[in-house]
Amino acid sequence: MSSPLDDSLFLRACRGEATPRPPLWMMRQAGRYLPEYRQIREKVSFLELCKTPRLAAEVTLQPIRRFGFDAAILFSDLLVPLEAMGLAVEFTEQGPRLPAPLRTPDDMNRIQAFDPAKSTDFVLETIRLAREGLGTTTPLIGFAGAPFTVATYAIEGKTAKNFLETKKLFYRHPALARQLLALIGRATQTYLEAQIAAGVAAVQLFDSWVGVVSTADWNEFVFEPTAALITALRATGVPVIYFGNGATTILDRIAALGADVYGIDWRLPLDEARSRIATTHRGTFAVQGNLDPAVLLGPVSLIERRAADVVARGGRHGHVFNLGHGITPETPIESVEALVRVVKES
Repeated sequence: MSSPLDDSLFLRACRGEATPRPPLWMMRQAGRYLPEYRQIREKVSFLELCKTPRLAAEVTLQPIRRFGFDAAILFSDLLVPLEAMGLAVEFTEQGPRLPAPLRTPDDMNRIQAFDPAKSTDFVLETIRLAREGLGTTTPLIGFAGAPFTVATYAIEGKTAKNFLETKKLFYRHPALARQLLALIGRATQTYLEAQIAAGVAAVQLFDSWVGVVSTADWNEFVFEPTAALITALRATGVPVIYFGNGATTILDRIAALGADVYGIDWRLPLDEARSRIATTHRGTFAVQGNLDPAVLLGPVSLIERRAADVVARGGRHGHVFNLGHGITPETPIESVEALVRVVKES
């Protein structure tokens, strides 16, 4: 017998099933556009917020209370596993920084295996508290960075513009690059399996920077560790969402990863994305997306028209409505309310 959680719109859509309307959640839905989030951030730093389960769970729940989204996503950060692997990570107003990035063979010796129950216990406790607050009908999504994106932070030491340090390591030390990606992939698997055991109902891999990867580099470096990670996670029985930002040029190759759900950025209409994925993906799959976040800065009439177009292109089978990237901090609350209304009335 299925549970109320299994019958949720979100999980049904992730399985590629027909739903009366697309389920809705937004990347970065717990964030700075919410006044209640800003109130908490006035009292604690970002890192303190991530590492205080009571507060992180509260932030996870805030957008569910306000908007009634169909799924919650864990409030945490992509670089938590890197810190657990022994690398120093600093969070500044300009973004995360790693004072000692990995760029030589000797640097790789600083990477260590970790036990999520010990090194990321605060994440697992956040999941437990959030699950209690969500009840039995709203799924919680866990997440991590995909191997390539996490590797770029480890190599560059910060958010990069041209990713030259990453590509230099790949081209000068290809075996080392593969070793690093494999290590990150295995660590991410362990980390997400712990999240699943703690109570998340699905997991999303954020490949935020994969759009800088050429087809040749995708084939030579990125595909294998990413596919291995997705295969291992799918074996747990929870849906796996892969979001590759800026990567529509290699979408047919991404489809060979075998994810349950493919997150699509705003650059490609969903019906076209679905057709391209179907040429490579074997079996049932769903798509997620893909309203341009900037549309939410426009008038309500534009939001209504563009959101309705996304709903129409996504179809009634296997579509999770989302943005094509994270919501921006300056987004008006009224714009999100309009979006929710359009999707829920579709």
